[in-house]
Amino acid sequence: MTTAVLITGASSGIGRATAERLLKRPGFTVYATARRTDALTGLADAGATVLALDVTDEASMAAAVRTVEERHGSVGVLINNAGYGEYGTIEEADLDAVRRQFETNVFGFSRMIQLVLPGMRAAGAGRIINIGSMGGRVTFPVGGYYHATKYAVEAITDALRFETAPFGIHTSLIAPGLIRTGFGATAARTLASSGQAAGPYAALRAAADEQMAVSYASPVLAAEPDAVAVAVEHAATARRPRTRYTVTPAAKAIVQSRRFLGSGLFDAYLRLQFRSTK
Repeated sequence: MTTAVLITGASSGIGRATAERLLKRPGFTVYATARRTDALTGLADAGATVLALDVTDEASMAAAVRTVEERHGSVGVLINNAGYGEYGTIEEADLDAVRRQFETNVFGFSRMIQLVLPGMRAAGAGRIINIGSMGGRVTFPVGGYYHATKYAVEAITDALRFETAPFGIHTSLIAPGLIRTGFGATAARTLASSGQAAGPYAALRAAADEQMAVSYASPVLAAEPDAVAVAVEHAATARRPRTRYTVTPAAKAIVQSRRFLGSGLFDAYLRLQFRSTK
């Protein structure tokens, strides 16, 4: 496996924390990418090679992969991190905004995999690390479309792991819980703009907004981005990386609760959390 690590969405949050962690590990050449390279200045100063990469632009994605392959032969590790949350109720959500979210979280994510795989297969080695979410295993109100993108990431990763294993390529899914990044603020902003202030779901949106604010501020429920970076580092370096890494104790508890409670009891739990709903 080559030493080249290509990280999408490295300008902030999980992507930046991962780049910073891997830069401290000997042997890796870290390619940190974002739509705007000026957002990566600090990583360049720390030793990363920065590239412009927009996962909604084919030419941008192809150029970044080509650059790495020209220098190293193939991408050694792809860390598929770029993504965001578009929140709103199923009825009220702007479907054009939902399509843009799928373009980033699913189609851009998938295209990056397609672009690196020929080189990895030729090398007979490689690792693909997909950043999913506990939201790919459990769904909360007003996040249905975001959760749908993360369920898609789960399915694609499961198929990919089986398909590429014969070529020496390891695939891992990282499923974080609540992480203190810009994600919560983006989700809250899209939620606030998703419906009329006095519409039929106003009480639900208000409860969801309050729940998000409380949860992201909680030292028990939320963690720092480096908690995810630690899991990514293990997936990138372990002799036998795990197929899945669920990050944060709270995420593990929520996923297991959904599994064992079933739909009826889990809905009852949600009604307690979103008390403003009918």
